[in-house]
Amino acid sequence: MTEPTVHVPAVAEPAPAPRPRRFREARWLVLPAASGVLLGALWWLLAPGGLNLVSGNPELADAANPGSWLPRDLVLAALMLVAGCFTGVMLDGKLQGPSVGRRLAFALVGGAVGGVIAWLVGLLAAQLFGPAPDPALGPGFGFTLRSYAVLVLWPAATSFITFVLALFGVLSKKPVK
Repeated sequence: MTEPTVHVPAVAEPAPAPRPRRFREARWLVLPAASGVLLGALWWLLAPGGLNLVSGNPELADAANPGSWLPRDLVLAALMLVAGCFTGVMLDGKLQGPSVGRRLAFALVGGAVGGVIAWLVGLLAAQLFGPAPDPALGPGFGFTLRSYAVLVLWPAATSFITFVLALFGVLSKKPVK
């Protein structure tokens, strides 16, 4: 004889609790700030006075050479612009809902903090891995940033891209008749 099979109803596991909304919004502050570490390392690797991977010009490899100051600042400026554009594009689909202002503010503050962190990480990398600066020249002739306005390019690019994408979104909607 065969034994009857007993069907035991499956016990439903409780659904995982949704993350608080503030945590989801705070990632717009944390992720850009944390990515500043990567940008700082890239700045030192690519810029003249660091490893100089962009130009490869041996004259620009010396951080004390005044001819390397502008290209060094421009490399960090380009990295900040790319990061700001990326942040703005990622933020584009998230600009609906009740907390849109907080999300945008977090992204802008995160970009500003990420820019400062990138600058400081680049300076730290130059101190750790670069040649020792010549003390006879003074403290301003090492791997430094000459134009501090570069630090606001990340949030500026984020706000510009966000504005342009929002404008295109509004203009592409068909009027309601």
